Amino acid sequence: MSSPRNARARGEAIERLVAAWLTERGLTPVAANQHAKGGELDLVMRDGETLVFVEVRHRADTRHGHPLETITATKQRRLVRAARFYLQRNRLSCACRFDVVAVTGQPPELDIQWVVNAFDAY
Repeated sequence: MSSPRNARARGEAIERLVAAWLTERGLTPVAANQHAKGGELDLVMRDGETLVFVEVRHRADTRHGHPLETITATKQRRLVRAARFYLQRNRLSCACRFDVVAVTGQPPELDIQWVVNAFDAY
């Protein structure tokens, strides 16, 4: 079993990889690992005029389910709350969306699945 420190480092490495992957696809990085009330925003990026809150989920394999299955209603509420806090803290008022990037495998053999507008802020 890996230690929390190794798991955190691995998670940060995957998030950096995803940020670069999304940048290659036209998004612009704004921030990473933004801690907010009740949650953390993995990546904040821009897609034109739209601010994109990106949740990155990684699993080494799908034996215990696909990473997309971990985006529960509770997780969505936490992300929405964190995004609202981020917008308020930064005095932003703009179009926003929530994307999820699911990563399975281990580097260099990764499968990356990008779900644009994965859920709505309700």
